[in-house]
Amino acid sequence: MSRIIHRSLRSVPAVATGAHGAYIFDAQGKQYLDACGGAAVSCLGHAHPDVLAAMHRQIDQLAYAHTSFFTSDTVEQLAEQLTRTAPGDLNYAYFVSGGSEAVETALKLARQYFVEIGQPARTRFIARKQSYHGNTLGALAVGGNEWRRRQFAPLLIDVIRVSACNEYRDRRADETQQQYTQRLLSELEQAIVDAGPETIIGFCAETVVGATSGATPPTPGYLQGVRRLCDKYGILFIADEVMCGMGRTGTLHAFEQDGVVPDLVTIAKGLGGGYQPIGAVLASEKIVSALQAGSGLFQHGHTYICHATAAAAALAVQQVIERDHLLEAVQQQGAYLHKALRDVLGELPHVGDTRGRGLFAGVELVRDKATKTPFDPAMKLHAAIKANCMARGLLVYPMGGTLDGHYGDHILIAPPFIVTPQQLDFVVDTLNTVIREETGKL
Repeated sequence: MSRIIHRSLRSVPAVATGAHGAYIFDAQGKQYLDACGGAAVSCLGHAHPDVLAAMHRQIDQLAYAHTSFFTSDTVEQLAEQLTRTAPGDLNYAYFVSGGSEAVETALKLARQYFVEIGQPARTRFIARKQSYHGNTLGALAVGGNEWRRRQFAPLLIDVIRVSACNEYRDRRADETQQQYTQRLLSELEQAIVDAGPETIIGFCAETVVGATSGATPPTPGYLQGVRRLCDKYGILFIADEVMCGMGRTGTLHAFEQDGVVPDLVTIAKGLGGGYQPIGAVLASEKIVSALQAGSGLFQHGHTYICHATAAAAALAVQQVIERDHLLEAVQQQGAYLHKALRDVLGELPHVGDTRGRGLFAGVELVRDKATKTPFDPAMKLHAAIKANCMARGLLVYPMGGTLDGHYGDHILIAPPFIVTPQQLDFVVDTLNTVIREETGKL
């Protein structure tokens, strides 16, 4: 009996004993193609020699130093790397231990910015339905994942909620894509006006929605419209790229493909590739300048911020991505993956949609393709698919509650940037077999 509080308290997961490249090995010696990177984390795969060497060098020199006393060369170098490669005036970085901490940091930094510039009446955030921003209380509050929020709702701050940007599910038959996008932007503007623009701190959204709805990208022009509304009403635009960022979609930052620059960006997973726990907030010049000119400090902090060993791992990961031109690899292999998903899975009677960007793909499952009716959640189709794929040596990331936190099933695919076409063929062929098997039982 394990003494760990595992995700399920009724079972103990398989024991991982090794990993290399795109594969993980269990205690019985079975290998699994890691086609989801855990949760879109392992962007370089496992045991990359350059990253391991960088971690060893850092540990030998300096593993950790508290930021109330010291900074370190490696952390400074990582900040230089990230701000050099970020667009616009995202000139500052704040390092934490993961995605939820990054979102909490962004929320507090946004609030303090308005206090510093003399607008303390701004106390509320706007966010979207069917979104996910993390599991700490502030992050959970801005998130719209109803299943995750439900039992903790009495503890959460009040957040203004607007519709998700999900064209497959929500665009009406009588709407063009542009009309649908404009309807969402009109809804957002009305929510701002109704709440009072002077009370709103920021709008928080995943650029490409990850685990909650399965790699759902925005429609063309949507984020540009969001940026215009934020500028019009003096609201900060907070882009959550914890899952979809750092190269996952084929550009270093997913929002680059939408022609916008947010005020704050949260990153994590692909930042360090799983080699060490690390996350960060990238902040614009105007935000940090306001704090510098005002109180001169950011009233926030954790014990492990700017952790030297974590920074060494992340710096090595980012250097490998840049040196080995892996963004181009993501674009190339991503195009291969999405075509295969469309050609093979798109023909299945119970696959309603395949979507995503780069090596970030979602497959939505439906009982009826014409009406987009989901399967009964009691059937737990997503869980059956995960188990069947794992039995066949494939790790993917299926989830339930795609529509509203209760109904709907999807599969998230997020392989490492080093994935090969042959490995992607195995992913698609295995999913083809498993989806046919599991939906055939229902």
